[in-house]
Amino acid sequence: MLRGGPEDTICAIATPAGEGGIGIVRLSGSQALRIADKFVQLRSGQPLASVPSHTLCLADLRFPDMNQTVALDPSIPKPRECFDEALVVYMKAPRSFTGEDIVEIQSHGGSLILSLTCRACLEAGARLAEPGEFTKRAFLNGRLDLSQAEAVLDTIRAKSAASLTAAQRQLRGDLAREVDTAREALVHLLAQLEAGIDFGDEDVDIIHKQDLVGTVDRVARLVERLRDTARAGRLLRDGARVVIAGRPNVGKSSLLNRLLKEERAIVTAVPGTTRDLIEEAIDLGGVLVHLVDTAGIRDTEDPVEHEGIKRSWSAQEQADLRVIVLDGSLPLSADDRRLMDQAAEMRHVIVINKADLPAQVSPTSVKPGSVCIAVSAKTGDGVEDLRLAIRAQLIGSGPETADGVLVTNVRHQTALTRAHESLVEATSSIKDEMAAELVAVDLRAAADALGEITGAITNEEILSRIFSTFCIGK
Repeated sequence: MLRGGPEDTICAIATPAGEGGIGIVRLSGSQALRIADKFVQLRSGQPLASVPSHTLCLADLRFPDMNQTVALDPSIPKPRECFDEALVVYMKAPRSFTGEDIVEIQSHGGSLILSLTCRACLEAGARLAEPGEFTKRAFLNGRLDLSQAEAVLDTIRAKSAASLTAAQRQLRGDLAREVDTAREALVHLLAQLEAGIDFGDEDVDIIHKQDLVGTVDRVARLVERLRDTARAGRLLRDGARVVIAGRPNVGKSSLLNRLLKEERAIVTAVPGTTRDLIEEAIDLGGVLVHLVDTAGIRDTEDPVEHEGIKRSWSAQEQADLRVIVLDGSLPLSADDRRLMDQAAEMRHVIVINKADLPAQVSPTSVKPGSVCIAVSAKTGDGVEDLRLAIRAQLIGSGPETADGVLVTNVRHQTALTRAHESLVEATSSIKDEMAAELVAVDLRAAADALGEITGAITNEEILSRIFSTFCIGK
């Protein structure tokens, strides 16, 4: 059977590869019941079609008696031979994930059993689903908008509590509601503008200039607010890279160990112990953070240490946040100031370590305006304050990150940027008293860009690119 037809009934294993107590094979499409009936035999003796929707039933799985090639294949059971027992549920359209008839077969989770169940589906008339095709059908059947469909994948891939919360908000439609509010306002304006164009000869004043400017400005601010959450959203979704940098023996590795709450990095009194990057992940208040310990910055003739220092500078350039560690028991050196100067143009936290020793460095002697935390990696004093400071520098601590909608997808960010640019152009055209037709072009471009986020405006290329990143069973 040819791939790609929306009229086909599709099947796939919906659980991860490997062994498990339970494995699920999913069928979706108009022929899901007919196909399942060919190899699913309910223990009650009833046909599956007679069972109420969304009811789990105990069943035997028997390979269908379809053709001689299959019947003679020694790698599969004989026709009508039971190869497993399972719980089977029929979900009648449209009350299912895809909006179509779905049959889910919950068998034992061995790879052979799941493979045989899929083979039985194929022999009975289904075809293997393409990557993301179940979720794509949910979108095409109106069960999800495009932003919600993408949130399904974000939910599956979430690696922290905060990224899961952001994905779930998007899956519930929070982002779509904000975008739809903005788009509907623009569509309403377009209708008024175009009415004014159509009846221009009759001197009908459809909308006042002040009202037009006010509405466009209000929508532009909403779009800008959403767009500006993209950085925090990306860090919640993908995690943040935080590089710990400083001179040798200032306590970088000790600080890494204290943040990780384990002895991950080697700590000695010998300068230059760390020669390469050491990376570990931690959860900071629900945010996934990749901590990177680096070689100490200093002039050296040792070629191995020199390569480590080179990698340290490279890691700092790629970081989302730099943690510059100073030895608080010694006066500031030229290398300390160099590190602080180079960190000044990006997000950073300055740590004055060795707070358990007599202080030679105070917060007032470091970069003005920098977040500065005094800690003792030896005793742990101040480390919790450092955790909070790192999190706040990465994603903030205000209500916009705790309760608001976050844009976590680059595609959404790009569309919002285009929409905002078009709204700025529209505002300029209105103030310059340009023709209504020109204003309408910019407003329509902004509305279309917003429509791309939810799928109100889309094309097959965009859909293929999005759903190809999904696994086959989702």
